[in-house]
Amino acid sequence: MSTTLDTREADQAPGHDRDLAQLGLAALLVVVGAYTVYDASTLRVGFGDPVGPRVFPYIIGTVTGLLGVLLVLATLRGDVPQAEGGEDVDLRQPADWLTVLKLVGVLLFTVLTISTLGWAVNGALLFVGAAWSLGSRTLLRDVIVGLVLSVASWYFFHEGLGVILPAGILDGVL
Repeated sequence: MSTTLDTREADQAPGHDRDLAQLGLAALLVVVGAYTVYDASTLRVGFGDPVGPRVFPYIIGTVTGLLGVLLVLATLRGDVPQAEGGEDVDLRQPADWLTVLKLVGVLLFTVLTISTLGWAVNGALLFVGAAWSLGSRTLLRDVIVGLVLSVASWYFFHEGLGVILPAGILDGVL
């Protein structure tokens, strides 16, 4: 019993090693937050909009930087994230590079054909290709779900948000 207690006390001693990965992530958060605030300060703002385009980058940059500082403080205090116990990944197995290459191929195809095919078609192909790469064998269901999601997202962006996504070969149909 005393050896377990002694070990815990040794682990919590002020001189023990810090989690460098956490400190690196914290530094990255602080840098990204500071850059976001700086970049927002360089935006040109007209006088007609009371809120302006700077508000959200200021908020996001400030919160990101604050989270980075809080992570530094927690790390220096000795807090370490708890290992996830429910993960179903066997780390002794090698990576499935064929699946990774399939996904990279699907993404590369999407990037190269988005302006020609348009989002509605390309989004459906992206969904079908990703599902196939990850092991789905129900092609008809994947095509239907992909088409519904891509057309719905095209209309949401186009009509709801006013963001124009390429219509491609369906220009005039959508």
